[in-house]
Amino acid sequence: MSSLKIRIKELLTELGIENWVKNSQVMGNEVILDIVSPSPAMHERKRLEQALKNAFATEIPEAKLKLNISVEAPEKNEIKGNEIPGIKNIIAIASGKGGVGKSTVTANLAVSLQKMGFKVGLLDADIYGPSMPTMFDVADEKPGSVNVSGKSKMKPIESYGIKLLSIGFFAGMDQAVVWRGPMASKALNQMIHDAHWGELDFLLIDLPPGTGDIHLSIVQQLPITGAVIVSTPQNIALADARKGVAMFKMEAINVPVLGIIENMAYFTPAELPQNKYYIFGQNGAKNLAEKLGVPFLGEIPLVQSIREAADAGRPAALQQDTPVSNNYETITQNTIISLVERNDTLPPTEIVRITTMAGCSTTKNK
Repeated sequence: MSSLKIRIKELLTELGIENWVKNSQVMGNEVILDIVSPSPAMHERKRLEQALKNAFATEIPEAKLKLNISVEAPEKNEIKGNEIPGIKNIIAIASGKGGVGKSTVTANLAVSLQKMGFKVGLLDADIYGPSMPTMFDVADEKPGSVNVSGKSKMKPIESYGIKLLSIGFFAGMDQAVVWRGPMASKALNQMIHDAHWGELDFLLIDLPPGTGDIHLSIVQQLPITGAVIVSTPQNIALADARKGVAMFKMEAINVPVLGIIENMAYFTPAELPQNKYYIFGQNGAKNLAEKLGVPFLGEIPLVQSIREAADAGRPAALQQDTPVSNNYETITQNTIISLVERNDTLPPTEIVRITTMAGCSTTKNK
């Protein structure tokens, strides 16, 4: 081993990060380090990068350092049930009430995760009001097919590095989806199990508003890692968000709630950037999270550019280092932190078996 390699190894050991180095290359004076950060937080990665650069500049000044710092998806406990091969974590995004911006939040969470280096898929399970094809500028696309082990599988559409499936790809823009519950559940089942998602760190599921057939179908078919609830601060929305949390906490369903996101928290006019106007109330979702004992993941302001970006098919989180994209990144980091804690402390989520008797649905763990 060359003297330079020995000095690098000693320095990494001294810094206490030798186990974070997945690969190292030394070519002359050029040193390339592939490092996996234990924290998903951007500021922690930047702190690690700066510490390494300072240490090399001081201890090994002749080395030309190149760093590749990434993060790993939290490993889920062994899954019980009919998991989708290759998918590590499945997160359901829900809202008790329509119109609170759940789909917009879901799209931007997916983009933020992809920007962090994760492999991300997004299933638009809002059968009656699919919006992801528009938000990702792929409304005219149609999923193809791919042969997997002799079976024909649906190939998700890919946009901005995110794999997408939605009923919107199969129904025309002006075509209403008028289906009874069983038919909607069958279509959802095909998009889940007849698709080739490949390797994913996260599959986000954009659920329809409320608590109904589609929600039961999802927990029946998939071992959901956790759920995120989106609400505005308005009392009416909070009342429905409370019901959404209660549904996932039902003993028969028992899906961990990773936290609550407050959307449209306040409005700040461009000409008065220091002012905040709490149009729908103040801290409503934050207070609800505290009352229910679930994490508060953050708040998103009412900003015109978020709406414009969604309508243009380019989620606002795609922007680099703007207040909006940084805001979504912080909320995404908080979600991952909550997910890591969930995976470290709780057993795997089981699939729920749904039985119907005399028109009434009952649920129990499989």
